[in-house]
Amino acid sequence: MHNCFEAADILIPQHCAMTKWACVACDQYSSQPEYWERVRDFVGDAPSTYHMIFPEALLRQGTGKERIEAGHRHMKEYLEQGLFRTYRRSFVYIERTLPSGVVRRGLMGQVDLEAYDFHPGVNAPIRATEGTVQERIPPRMELLRGAALEFPHVLLLCDDKQDAILTTAKKAAGEKLYDFDLMENGGRIRGYLIAGMGVSVVNSAISHYISAAEASQTPGNTMSFAIGDGNHSLAAAKSCWEELKPTLTEEEQINHPARYALVELENVHDAAITFEPIHRVVKGEHLDELMNTLRAKSVPNGYPITMMTEQGEETIHLSREESPLALAILQPILDEFAAKTGASMDYIHGEDVTRQLSKAPNTLGLILPGMEKESLFPGVLQGGVLPRKTFSMGQANEKRYYLEGKLRA
Repeated sequence: MHNCFEAADILIPQHCAMTKWACVACDQYSSQPEYWERVRDFVGDAPSTYHMIFPEALLRQGTGKERIEAGHRHMKEYLEQGLFRTYRRSFVYIERTLPSGVVRRGLMGQVDLEAYDFHPGVNAPIRATEGTVQERIPPRMELLRGAALEFPHVLLLCDDKQDAILTTAKKAAGEKLYDFDLMENGGRIRGYLIAGMGVSVVNSAISHYISAAEASQTPGNTMSFAIGDGNHSLAAAKSCWEELKPTLTEEEQINHPARYALVELENVHDAAITFEPIHRVVKGEHLDELMNTLRAKSVPNGYPITMMTEQGEETIHLSREESPLALAILQPILDEFAAKTGASMDYIHGEDVTRQLSKAPNTLGLILPGMEKESLFPGVLQGGVLPRKTFSMGQANEKRYYLEGKLRA
C-alpha cells in the first residue's frame, strides 16, 4: 500500500536561465497587472513557466482562450526540444531562503487525488483548509484539460510536531539540482535530489507520521495533510481527474498521471512558516451601507477590523464570543452585501497594497487580524473548512514559484 504523499517522476529544466524559468503562483498580485507586465518583460521569449500559466490578474482581459492555447503550445514545444531531465520515483528536498533571510524547508512529491477532497465535512486524509470559491476552478480546469505538463504551486502541510519527515529528507538529500535567485525579490531556492534508498527512508518517515496522526485523532475523522496554499489549483486537478476517470478502465486508473498532482510538503510547525491574514477590498456602490452594518456589529475588546476608504480609516471590533475567527463573522456580511448590490470583492495579500487600493473611488479596504497556525489542524478537524481566503502562508513574494513539473498524460 502506498502513502497518499509519495515520490514522483519529476521534471527539471536543463540549460536555461532558471531565474526566468520560475515565476510566482498565478493567484498572486491579482489586483496588480503591472506586476505581471514586469514579469512578461523580464522573461521575454526565454523558456519560462510564465508562458504556461494563467495569472488571475489577466482573467478580466478577455484573452482566456488565447492564453490557454499558448500555454499548451509552449508545453509541447518544451517537451519536443528536450528541455527537461526526468528524475524517476524521486523526491526533491527544498530550501527556500525568503527575502527576510529565513530558510523555509520543503519536500517535493506527489499526492494521490483519490485521497483528497475539497468539499466541507468530508473524512479524507488530505483536505482543504478553506472554503472553495467555485468560480475560480473552471479557468484552472480549462488550462489543465489538454495540458501535457503540470507545474505546482500547491503547499501541502503536515502537523509533524517531531519534524521527522523533513529532518529525514534533509539527511537523505544528495545531488544539488538547482540553486538560484527568484525573480521579483522572491529570495533564493535550492533543490536536492532524493532517490534510490533515500526514497525508502523518507517513505518510512511519512508512513510513521500518517500512522501516528490517525492514532491521535477521532476514528472516522482523521486527516494527515492539509492544503496550506493552492487549494483551488488542486481542486481543479481533482475535478479534472473525476471528469477523466469514467473514461478509463480500473487498471488504467491505478497509474494514470492525472490521478496524481505535484505538491511541496511543508511542516506547519516550521518556524519559517507564518500565517498572514488575507485582506478584503470591496468595490461598488452603497459602501456606506456596508460600513454602517459593520459599525453596528462593533463591541469593546473584539477582533479589530480596519475599514479604509479615500476619506480615511476607522477600526471596529467584532465579538470574540460570536466566533473563534473574525472572518467567520465578517465574510457572511460581505457575501450578503455583494449579492444584494453586485459589488466585487478582491482578496489582497499585504496591508500596504490594501491601503493603496482603498484610495480609489467607491472602494472599501478591510484589514483583518491573523490566526494562530497551531490552530489550523484542530480547526479543520473540529469544524470542517475555514472561511475562504482566511490566511496566507507569508507575503505574496514568499509564495511558491512554479519550477518542477510532471507529465499529465
